[in-house]
Amino acid sequence: MSQPTVAITMGDASGIGPEIIMKALALPEVAALCRPLVVGDAERLREAGRIVGSGLSVRSIASPEEAVHADGQVECVDLRLIPPGHPFGRVSPVSGEAAFRYIERAVQIVQAGHAAAICTAPLSKEALHAAGHRYPGHTELLAELTGTPEVSMMLVSPKLRVIHVTTHIGLIDAIERIEPGLVERVIGRAHDTLVKAGIDDPRIGVCGINPHAGENGLFGRGEEGEKIAPAVEACRARGWRVEGPLPADTLFFLAGRGDYDIVVAMYHDQGHGPIKVLGLESGVNITVGLPVIRTSVDHGTAFDIAGKGIADAGSLVEALRQAVDLAPRRAV
Repeated sequence: MSQPTVAITMGDASGIGPEIIMKALALPEVAALCRPLVVGDAERLREAGRIVGSGLSVRSIASPEEAVHADGQVECVDLRLIPPGHPFGRVSPVSGEAAFRYIERAVQIVQAGHAAAICTAPLSKEALHAAGHRYPGHTELLAELTGTPEVSMMLVSPKLRVIHVTTHIGLIDAIERIEPGLVERVIGRAHDTLVKAGIDDPRIGVCGINPHAGENGLFGRGEEGEKIAPAVEACRARGWRVEGPLPADTLFFLAGRGDYDIVVAMYHDQGHGPIKVLGLESGVNITVGLPVIRTSVDHGTAFDIAGKGIADAGSLVEALRQAVDLAPRRAV
């Protein structure tokens, strides 16, 4: 079976995306993993290559069918949206518009069968909004572009997997949105994803909302019993190994030592905090529930170091590895 083609979106051109792409694609382990196809701007990649001292050349192509995947060469579906001399390290509507177009084109490429997965470099939500695209982030943007009514964010590190019931909304709004049906669907997506990844009977731990998971009503207003427990019971009735609602601090410790295959977090910071403590360089963001495979680095655009050649490509390498692991097992 040939290596899968992975469409890599360049992200925000003013951030570190172009640099980490040129660093990652120079690594032999990445060349052994997949056939990379960058969706972005070829000249910006060349500039990034000079900044990081890459020996790779960049070939501009108009469509994925033109890719030849030669050694020492980066294939770029070139949208030519970034003007010469465009600055690094600043929020720009030009970069925001380009980041949107890269994602849009990558979705088209995968849906047409020219790539098996999408791997995204970071974009700036502020730049995206400045360009008129009012999405909280990649997850919601990809859901709309693929016509998917509901998706979940999963974060993966070498020691921990976390899936979120809510993501980019305020804490008060998150608690209001959580309800048994949503929690049950998220647990289901976690279970199905791990089974597809080869874990036949995954152990799933579900966080509470309040300290000590409410401690039998002592903390909070009964959210655990009302919003979470019914979903856990419904999933256990299917024969799944699901436990909760459990105190989040204890659950993450237990999952980190291997007692659970995945943690279901109720809100953004509850799930993101433990993953990021373990190291941004090893975290991967996976959008679960889309009709296409999408993985991403688990860090931002890092405008403060963009254009300096010092950004770490480790998370992108891990994201590419996860994309290959989850991609359909067919030659693409």
